[in-house]
Amino acid sequence: MKAKKLLILFAVLMWIVPFAAYAEPTSPVEELDNISDQALQMVKLHRYKDANRLLEYFSEEFLLVTGNGRPFAMDELRIITVAHDEALEAVANNDLGHAEKMNRVTKFRLVIDAIVSTHQPLWAEMEDPIMTVFNDMKTAAYQGDNDRFDRKLNSFLALYNVIHPSMNIDIDPVTIQKVDAKVSYIDQYRPQLLQKASDRKELEALQTDLQNLFDGLTEDEADPSLWWVMISTGSIIILTLSYVGWRKYIGNRQKTKDVQNERKS
Repeated sequence: MKAKKLLILFAVLMWIVPFAAYAEPTSPVEELDNISDQALQMVKLHRYKDANRLLEYFSEEFLLVTGNGRPFAMDELRIITVAHDEALEAVANNDLGHAEKMNRVTKFRLVIDAIVSTHQPLWAEMEDPIMTVFNDMKTAAYQGDNDRFDRKLNSFLALYNVIHPSMNIDIDPVTIQKVDAKVSYIDQYRPQLLQKASDRKELEALQTDLQNLFDGLTEDEADPSLWWVMISTGSIIILTLSYVGWRKYIGNRQKTKDVQNERKS
């Protein structure tokens, strides 16, 4: 009985400790991340005035954070400012469609997340839609379907534009410049891609570069706190199963002894 109580106490302590780490107060930068996420949620719900107020509030809080010495790099400040201005302009423009409002505020949201994230950023989650559209575009090019190729290329360019600022935060400039050069070439010389097989090789090269960008991020290690939660939870499960197995073993052993005693009597 004493061993059982000690086991339960150990399991409870293992369960409580990891959650204590999450009791830390939200940092000012994390609060900025929360505001950008709330603004995006408002746009999704077509609540553009609420999104506008949140973006204005973000600007006020951002000035406080930078004024208190948050070490944003100059490139980060520039990217944040441009993305924020575009998002604010979009939600305030009644003539702009919902899709474009979503694109601009999503771009801003991804930028803030890229700065705040200590592991895989949100923009990496765009891999599936971007690569799916790219593959459709490439298929249309090889099939000589000009109209479909143009539509898919325009869709790809729109998605690429959404993640481009946040990519600049996480990826080195030289790599981004190489990818940008291929994207610009394909956009500028799109008619030739359907006529010359040699030019279609640019599509293959760009596909490889894009995949390398995403693969390089998905190989990052998970947040250490998440590993601690998984290890702790796994330990509890193992201990519980071990105890249950031990009790079952003792029970079976006792049954065997009882049967043997009955036979002897």
